[in-house]
Amino acid sequence: ALWIVPPQCGVWIPGSLPHSNRATANARLCYLFVEPGVVDLPLHCVTLSISPMVREMILHLADVPQDYPRGGHIERLARVLLDELVQMPAERLYLPVSDHPKIRALAAALSANPADRSTISEWAKRLALGERTLTRLIDRETGLSFGRWRQQLHLLVAIRELAGGAAVQRVSETLGYESVTAFITMFKKALGQSPTRYFAARLRNQDSAARGG
Repeated sequence: ALWIVPPQCGVWIPGSLPHSNRATANARLCYLFVEPGVVDLPLHCVTLSISPMVREMILHLADVPQDYPRGGHIERLARVLLDELVQMPAERLYLPVSDHPKIRALAAALSANPADRSTISEWAKRLALGERTLTRLIDRETGLSFGRWRQQLHLLVAIRELAGGAAVQRVSETLGYESVTAFITMFKKALGQSPTRYFAARLRNQDSAARGG
């Protein structure tokens, strides 16, 4: 699957799980390593909404030596952080893919060209499948219909591009929407806010934490 990590979020990756990441040009990455079994976090990947307090704790711990003394202030801070991390709500910001070669080929093609508005019938021909076969395959492998699955991909691409500083109109064009209004409607339906409000709220939380407010 593909996960997106917008501002004020983090992605939890269980141990021993092969993965890779791609960061936007303005990203700052912090890695928090947790010993297995220390805290009750999911056994699968998940994007977590991170509170300003947890964010500041992570940033603080990122600057201290990894071999900090046991029983001291840093260890107590780490324990509080782990307790808080379990409480962070999950965001449904991922795209299920699967290992099936046809689904992976479809995901790769749409990721490379998200503006492609081909119908499922047209995709079935490209993938050398019947339309009904492809419809059932997508539903079985991802748990979503083709339309819902493609919309989720558009949402992830939109968040990635907007987080990187792209304008709403440019992102709308990148995704092949006929109008900016149609794109904003999709975004708002999925996340409850327009793109501008969504990122403004996250930046306000970030700025408030930086000021200690």
